[in-house]
Amino acid sequence: MDVVADMSAIRALIGEPSKASAANNRNRLDKYDRLFLAKSPFLCLGTAGPDGEAEVSSRGDPPGFVRVLDDRTLFIPERPGNRRADTLGNLLRNPGIALMAFVPGMDETLRIRGRGRIVTDPDLLVGSAINGKRPKLGIVIEVARVTFHCGKAIKRSSLWSDAHKIDRSEFPSLAQILYDQRWGGDVDAIQREIDESYRTRMY
Repeated sequence: MDVVADMSAIRALIGEPSKASAANNRNRLDKYDRLFLAKSPFLCLGTAGPDGEAEVSSRGDPPGFVRVLDDRTLFIPERPGNRRADTLGNLLRNPGIALMAFVPGMDETLRIRGRGRIVTDPDLLVGSAINGKRPKLGIVIEVARVTFHCGKAIKRSSLWSDAHKIDRSEFPSLAQILYDQRWGGDVDAIQREIDESYRTRMY
């Protein structure tokens, strides 16, 4: 396997960024960033521990769930999940954080990088309540860099079309996967637990 070991080798292969691309980094949110976040129901959140091990997790809620507190600060509510808390544990040891937000139907994405901290401020949490349930904690992000990312990857993947949408029967259920990978037991019981979680523990 031929391994690329330095940036000069990468530049030799892919070339230099255009002046527009190189300059497309901002440290404050503008009206377009705010509009995008107001319409975004989903993002991927990246963190890393002090050992450099990386983690990516998803966050999703009704559009606008990422709240803009000011032009340098965001708030993301933490909803009930599997309680592993990988992202939260990483942030305790390494505040570096990055996100990529998506708007269904838009090919471009929004990338934000900064420093995150875990908060339990009641005034912040109450503003993210859904169905009368407010989150127990959330993540505040101090924005260091924000940029729009071109839509080539989304276009190449045809993500928003039905071109690659599968019939759900083409892939095993999560219950079957968990049964095979580690749980054993009763597949139907596992599925009932998953269904119950989706029905009663979303918020």
